Formats: sequence, C-alpha cells, structure tokens
Amino acid sequence: MRRLTSAWAVLALALSIATAVAAQTSTRIDGQILDLQGMPFAGVTVNIKNTGSNQAFSVKTDKDGHFSQVVPLGGTFAINVVSEKDGLNYSEQHTVQSGGGATIVINLKDIAAHQGANPEDAKKAEAAANSFKDMKVHFDAGVAAMNDATQSHQQLATAPADQKSVLQDKIKTDNQTAVTEFKAAEQASSTKDVKNHALVWANLGQAYDAAGQYNDAADAYQKAIDLEPSAAFYTHLSTATAGAAVALNDPKAMADKVAQASTDCDKAAALDPTNPTAAATCWKNLGIILNNKGDLKDAIVPFQKATQINAKDAQSWFLLGGALTGTIDTKTEGDKVIYIIPPGTTDAYQKCIDADPNGPYAPQAKAALDNLAQLSGGQSTSVGERKKKK
Repeated sequence: MRRLTSAWAVLALALSIATAVAAQTSTRIDGQILDLQGMPFAGVTVNIKNTGSNQAFSVKTDKDGHFSQVVPLGGTFAINVVSEKDGLNYSEQHTVQSGGGATIVINLKDIAAHQGANPEDAKKAEAAANSFKDMKVHFDAGVAAMNDATQSHQQLATAPADQKSVLQDKIKTDNQTAVTEFKAAEQASSTKDVKNHALVWANLGQAYDAAGQYNDAADAYQKAIDLEPSAAFYTHLSTATAGAAVALNDPKAMADKVAQASTDCDKAAALDPTNPTAAATCWKNLGIILNNKGDLKDAIVPFQKATQINAKDAQSWFLLGGALTGTIDTKTEGDKVIYIIPPGTTDAYQKCIDADPNGPYAPQAKAALDNLAQLSGGQSTSVGERKKKK
C-alpha cells in the first residue's frame, strides 16, 4: 500500500460532471472513492489493473464518487486512485472472483487517519477546501451578475424611453459587480488547478469586456491563454484588443493593435483547425468592431476571411457587402457620374441570400442588389436629365 502524498490541494470545480456507466456482465468491479473529508470524491481517475494478465482499465468517478468497470476475468487487481491537480496517487490490491464481482470503498479520510497523517497536512487540506468553496461562491456570483446584465440588455431593446436609463445603470452596476466577484474568485483560485484558474481569468476578461475596459479584458484573456491556450480564448482576446484599438486616436497605434487582433484570429484557427467556427467568429467580430467605428475599408478583409472560413454565414456575407458598398467611389465621364463598385460587392449580397434565403438578412441583401443595379449605369450631371428621371 502506498502512502497518501502530502501535496493535497484543491477539489475540482463542479462545472460539468461525466458519469461512467458500464454494461452489466458476469464479472464487475464497483466502488466508491471518498476524499479526505469523507465526502464523495468526484472526477478522480481510478486505474484498474489485473496483476496476472496485466490487462488494464481506467475510469473516472461520478458526482457521488462511484465508479464501475466490467472485467473479462477475475483475479488480483491493483486499484490506483489518481488526481494530479490534488497531488494524489494511492494504490491498494483486491481479489475479484470470476463470474461474480466486488464492491470496493476507498475512504481516504480513514486511510489518512490510520496512517497517522501529519496534522500540518490536514490543516493544508482543510485550508485548500475552504479556499475552493470561497472561489466557487465568488465565481457563481460573477456569473449571476453577468446573466443579469444580459437580461437587462435584452429588455433595453423594447423598454420605454423613460426606463432605458434605469436599465443602463443596472447593466453598468452588474458589469462592475461581475468584475469584482471574478477578481475575488481569481485570488482564491489554486495555482495547481490550471483548468479552472484559466476559466476564472477568461470570465474576468468577459466582465471587463462588457464594462468597456478593453485593455484589462485583453490582459485577463492573455492570462487565461498562458494557463491553458484555446481557440475560444484567442477569439475573446482578439475582440478585446480590437475594442481597445478603435478607442485610440493615434492611427499608427490603432493599426498596430488591429494587426495584433488579426494575429490572435490566426492563432485561434491554428489551435482548432478541425473546428473553424472560432476563427470565423474571431474575424467577423474584428470586422464588426472596425465597421462600427466607421473604418469600412479595413473591415473588408476580416469579413472576407470570415466568409472564406464559413461560407454558410449569411450575416458575414451581408456585412461584407455593406463594407464594400461603403467604399464605393465615383468618377466623372462627360455629363455622367460613374460609380466604381468594388469587385465582389454584388457577389457578397447574393451569397448572403443563397446562404439563408428566408433569413433576416435576405430582404436587405435583395434591396441592396436593386440599389447597386440602379447605380451601375451611372448618374447624369445634367440638370435637365435629372429632372426627366424624376
């Protein structure tokens, strides 16, 4: 029997729970793992190995600490309980009869007491558990505040004019509450719990983003990426960086940040090449931010990349058409003003319609195509000709 290691840290944040279920056959090993407080230990790995045949299996405990594994034959089995983030690696052996089964309960609290666990280790374990509880309270409060802000945003669209300022104040308060709570959750997070620590940083980034604090948001997303790089985190980082870019007055500084945001979209694509949705969303968000700033020319490339990645996104095609339309130039030839329509403009609107013929953007795309058709012949500069047209 191996002793429990002393590096016992934080329990797993119960954001999702996977339950392992085995089919019912003749030989089965069932069990339950209890943690140092004697409570069900969810999400830990249980390695089961037949010491005679060396056949091995691996399962995870469910929310109640239970596990179950069907084995072809009985024999002597090494049961190894592992949780890397908690510094746990414990093993013991059990005999299982063929055609029957065994129920194994491993109570780490009793085992630690029997081994005469160091009181200092027990204090550390208790402190870690309390720290996790504190982090979870703040994390949940931050999520609740962001959900409230989202609901207020939805109400704002249809609220009477005299109620809009109240909702706007509530959104601002909720966003700041979310920032405060996620900052407290980050302070309580265990550095050993990398996945959840990254998740807290990402949520803090979203709270900063919603509050319009784009540089702080970008910093939080970068910390999440440093812990656990993901396409989604890079997408959020790009959006925050673009938000910070359009707030700058220096064109050079703005261009540098937009380039950085573009690089983050490329990184999102590289991290998850089999699922292009994150990268397409990243480019579309960048285009929307530039478009809303009035920088239609620079918005064209992000929208083009979004449509290249996801050709079925009607919104991206419509936005591309709008950005191209916004850059239409003119020249005078004789008594006519000729409209120089950028290549791909009509194609973008048509592909918007093709992607979702009955969607919300199709009627607007059709109207835009009609307008483009009217512009294609140019417009007379003669007063008499203009009156005739009227």
